[in-house]
Amino acid sequence: MSNLTARNRADSLPQGLPDAFFDRDAQVLAKDLLGKVIRHRVGSLWLSARIIETEAYYCAEKGSHASLGYTEKRKALFLDGGHIYMYYARGGDSLNFSAQGPGNAVLIKSAYPWVDDISGQSSLAQMLLNNPDAQGRPRPSQKLCAGQTLLCKALGLKVPVWDARRFDHEMLLVEDTGPTPTHIIQTTRLGIPHGRDEHLMYRFVDASYAQWCTRNPLRRGQVEGRDYFLLSGSEAGLN
Repeated sequence: MSNLTARNRADSLPQGLPDAFFDRDAQVLAKDLLGKVIRHRVGSLWLSARIIETEAYYCAEKGSHASLGYTEKRKALFLDGGHIYMYYARGGDSLNFSAQGPGNAVLIKSAYPWVDDISGQSSLAQMLLNNPDAQGRPRPSQKLCAGQTLLCKALGLKVPVWDARRFDHEMLLVEDTGPTPTHIIQTTRLGIPHGRDEHLMYRFVDASYAQWCTRNPLRRGQVEGRDYFLLSGSEAGLN
């Protein structure tokens, strides 16, 4: 795999998914978002990344923010599917989309830089500037969005700007660019405290990009059928 995902297209403007796309069960949405491209316009540039890892959350299970109850800060989780819920995770911005049903949502866990006619090399260069490593050096492109806060930093997404808003297709959208994952890995979510439904397999990873997600579910020592399941596109119910 090259260090960039590339695509050619004739049209010059991105076409965002409608709000209705997000009005579905959180696990279904989490799988269907894999392979979609997040685009954020900053000045004249569209900064873009292909979603490779998601986590589903439900109000009724203890791992979710919504399970702690409604607050003004968490109101986006209780709004219709397609609202943006952002919060700070370990000091960095984190991106979520509300799903069908009050309190249900999908966390965008990691992504991979996307370069095409709309988001060219100048966009990638800006993402690299946005998200240097701890020494201030450019990160490898493959690792630029390899985590929920790294993704938001690379794309320039900020909690005060986007929390509790709908998508603005002139500024922020999710686009279906065509290719969908051939196989999806289903496994447990990351960072869930003990006793808060940490056993639930609500994390989904595009298998082709497993090595570039937050934590590789196919790393040494992991056993299929115990630690993860491998789903084909048809089994995952992908559109």
